[in-house]
Parts: sequence; structure tokens; C-alpha cells
Amino acid sequence: MSRTLTKSLITITFLIMLVAVPVYGASVNKSINIAAGSESDGESSVNGSITVGEGAVVTGSLGTVNGSIRVADNAQIEEVGTVNGTLRISSDVKTGSLSTVNGAVEIGANTTVNGEVEAVNGRISLDTGSSVSGYVENVNGDISLTGSEIGGDLTTVNGNIDLSDASVIKGDLTVKKPSGWSFGKSKSRIPKITIGPGSRVDGIIRLEREVKLFISESAKVGGVEGEMSMDDAVRFSGKRP
Repeated sequence: MSRTLTKSLITITFLIMLVAVPVYGASVNKSINIAAGSESDGESSVNGSITVGEGAVVTGSLGTVNGSIRVADNAQIEEVGTVNGTLRISSDVKTGSLSTVNGAVEIGANTTVNGEVEAVNGRISLDTGSSVSGYVENVNGDISLTGSEIGGDLTTVNGNIDLSDASVIKGDLTVKKPSGWSFGKSKSRIPKITIGPGSRVDGIIRLEREVKLFISESAKVGGVEGEMSMDDAVRFSGKRP
């Protein structure tokens, strides 16, 4: 089982406990709004979304089971998790790890993630100037980096990966072989991996399955291993292959 599935199942277990054992500060069937410029020691819900206003400071975790979490510009937050919902993190935010099971993770410009970013069924996107200190991983869903940086590994099973505007992965880029944990996605689907102009993969591109691999002539990678080699990559000179 991949670490995304393992940690996401832990997230599910933790959040579902909110249903069985209501705790102080937990909301069951309503959405939560943390006002702009305010301070909070964390919030949780079961069937509701969570919104964090501009410039707010949250010193505890944010979690919901069925709902999205939205964080406005210049906020400071800790760990964020949901089971069924999207995480939308705006610009100039400082945050801890981000995790969802069924939903996208959208990270705005100049945002710093001090931790990991995980999804099972959902796309992940990082905008210009954003960075993640740990790994980024999903099973199903595209992953796109635009002028951004990942300090650890980037891993997917069935998603396309696109690095543009001199994005950087300091660890490995891995495409795992599909298994019974692929949640019904076709094992015959071939992911597309694009390493755009000026982008870098400091580690190895590890391919446990066949992909469509495109590497810009101005990009730098530490090598290609597994089911394919560097000789199988299509090199291109323009902005897009």
C-alpha cells in the first residue's frame, strides 16, 4: 500500500471519530468561518465546509469529513485534512501538511507548505512561487507545477505530470505500477509526463510502468530508470511538446 493510501486512511479514521465522539469546538452539520484577521486554535466539522479569512492565524488543525476547506490570502494555518472535499489554498499562505481523499488540492502563488501534500482521487496544482518542503503524492489525478518547487519526491499512479516555468523537484519523480488500489481506473491508460523548459528533477525519474515522457532540451533530470530509459524520452525545444 502506498504511503498516500496509508496516511489518507489514517486521516479518514481520525476525521470519522468526529461523528462518533463530538468534541469541544467540533461542528457536525454546519459550515465554519474563521474571520479575516482573527486567531483560532483549530476547527473541525463533519458535514460542512471550513473557510479561513484573509490574514487569519490558525494554530491548530483544520479537518472535515464531507466538505471543502478554503484558505484566503496571507493566512497562517497548520495541518489541513478532509475526506470528501477540495482544498483551496490562496496566495502567500503559510501552511502545514495538506491531505484529501476525494478532492483536488489547489495551492496558490507564493504559498509555503511546511510538510506534505497528499490526495487519493484528485488533482494537485502548485502556482508560481509556491513550495512544498516534503513529498507530493496522489493515485488518480493530474499533478501540475508552475514555477514552483517540491523539496521531496513526487509520486503518482495514473496521473499526468506537468512541470513548467522552471519548476523543480529536488527528490525523485515516480510513476508507480497500478494495482488493486487504483480505484477502478484503467490499467491501460498511459500517463503523460512533461518536464518543461528550465525545469529540473534533481533525483531520478523512476518509471514502474510505460508513460509518454517529454523532456525539454533545456530541462535537467538526474536520469530515467525502470520500464523506460532516457533514450525513450521525446526531447522538445519549444514551450510545449
